[in-house]
Amino acid sequence: MRAILYICHGSRVKSGQQAALAFIEKTMETNPAPIQEACFLELADPSISEGIARCIARGATEIVAIPFLLLRAGHANVDIPAKLQDIMAHYPDVPLYYGEPIGVDERMINVLIERLQETTEQIPEDAAILLIGRGSSDPATKQDFARIQSLFQEKTGLRNVSVGYLAACEPFYEDEISRLLEQKPDNLYVLPYLLFTGILLKSIERTLKKINTSTAIHFCPALGYAPEIHTILNERADEAAERKRELYVPCYA
Repeated sequence: MRAILYICHGSRVKSGQQAALAFIEKTMETNPAPIQEACFLELADPSISEGIARCIARGATEIVAIPFLLLRAGHANVDIPAKLQDIMAHYPDVPLYYGEPIGVDERMINVLIERLQETTEQIPEDAAILLIGRGSSDPATKQDFARIQSLFQEKTGLRNVSVGYLAACEPFYEDEISRLLEQKPDNLYVLPYLLFTGILLKSIERTLKKINTSTAIHFCPALGYAPEIHTILNERADEAAERKRELYVPCYA
């Protein structure tokens, strides 16, 4: 009997944990799999180990593990697979198929645009837009964000669109904000490419509150709840089950 295990990142902020679990519960309602569980990579419970144990206790004979992450980087490539491999060594008779994260998907760009439009009905053509990502030392992160930036510009027709990161790669978002404000735009829209509220979102908010400028700064909400994301997660689970490629940990020199 197949089980789907959704692996969320985790957050020190309880509301962020609750939002992730609530979202996964809604996703579960759209998937017919008989066994479905959610867990966290870090900072929250249940852990991945507990999530797997729950699946097996409910009768799982195979597990599809889906990283509930936006992009493929260190967590999706290394951290989660390593944990899964260690844990599944205790269950040699239960195959585990590891799926892809959400990835760069045009439907996610549509959600991003919706969050921008929630901030204001009409976006001025000369507005400055800053997309903020979590950041990673994995070079694929910057490549993915370049594609996200390109798709966003293509779909909105906006020209002044920049990308900044919270950590691990450059440009840092604070530096991009300073650079954009030097242009003295009438409006700056700060658009986080993050799933839910948490420490990272709150840190951006604190930074923006300290800025003294004549530019109107609009802080857009996180991606949050969207039916498109449920659909993508279901697709990732189906893809992993169809491939039946058992877990392996990529080796990076």
